Amino acid sequence: MEVQGKVKMIGETQTFGSNGFRKREIVVTTEEQYPQHIMVEFVQDKCDLLNPFQVGQDVKISVNLRGREWVNPQGETKYFNSIQGWRIESLQPVGQNTPAPMTSTPTEAFEPASDLSEEEHDDLPF
Repeated sequence: MEVQGKVKMIGETQTFGSNGFRKREIVVTTEEQYPQHIMVEFVQDKCDLLNPFQVGQDVKISVNLRGREWVNPQGETKYFNSIQGWRIESLQPVGQNTPAPMTSTPTEAFEPASDLSEEEHDDLPF
């Protein structure tokens, strides 16, 4: 599955437990009639995939849905879902969000060539 949208927030890498489990969260806002704020978590070595990205950037994230069951001390069964990212890519190449500067003014681009003979200038059909 994939999630597309604009990066709203990128969290810091968190480390848990004595085994050093790492997790990092990103929130992406979808661009649709009713935008959704989707939190995706990256774990272990995938945390570093978020380093080059910034808030406001358009991205596409490949995700897996994860579900787990937990029985609390009172014997009640609870279910939890998470969205886990495993790939992220930018939808806008670096530097493409601003228009490229013009290298010449519009009048320079459309000036007639100076080497045309007088006959070619007068060869208009009207």
